Amino acid sequence: MKPYDPLKRLIDIVVGGIALVASAPIQAVVALLVRRKLGSPVLFRQPRPGKNGLVFEMAKFRTMLEVDEAKGFVTDEHRLTPFGAMLRSTSLDELPTLWNVVKGDMSLVGPRPLLVRYLDRYSSSQARRHEVRPGVTGLAQVSGRNAITWDEKFAKDIEYVDHRSLRLDLTILWRTIAQVVHREGISAEGDVTMPEFLGRHDG
Repeated sequence: MKPYDPLKRLIDIVVGGIALVASAPIQAVVALLVRRKLGSPVLFRQPRPGKNGLVFEMAKFRTMLEVDEAKGFVTDEHRLTPFGAMLRSTSLDELPTLWNVVKGDMSLVGPRPLLVRYLDRYSSSQARRHEVRPGVTGLAQVSGRNAITWDEKFAKDIEYVDHRSLRLDLTILWRTIAQVVHREGISAEGDVTMPEFLGRHDG
């Protein structure tokens, strides 16, 4: 634990709570639009590993249609609608994760929570990303988001773990706002989001 960590948690509670309340009208509108365009459920819930690898349920607004082989809705590319792509590019789909921040599952800033099945694929170095709470945004996200490689993302995650501070968090939050405005790095080349992480066990 670093001396900054208790203050970081306090900031998450206060700022996350204020943002959750302030965004409530926007979330209500988005929820109605998701219900109309994509159907139920409105929220996409999925277990994700948090601090120390402990699993929690993360909630986001749905951006994809349900799998329907008869209609050809199988891959992410086919299931992601233009409306869903808009939610992702503006990060409006992330607003429900503010509740995860207030609860303590996540932080405003930290390594992004990935899939549970990746846990046993990390090298010892990569696994250090779980030394802190996962974030709504993070250093990897403002350094290229999904347009950088897995190795680059993990390197930025560990850099954040080692150097987290109030100044760094404020810088990341400011760069996140700029990135959302310019809609940069939403997907990796050739993929709707990111290709699956298959694992590296070399360190």
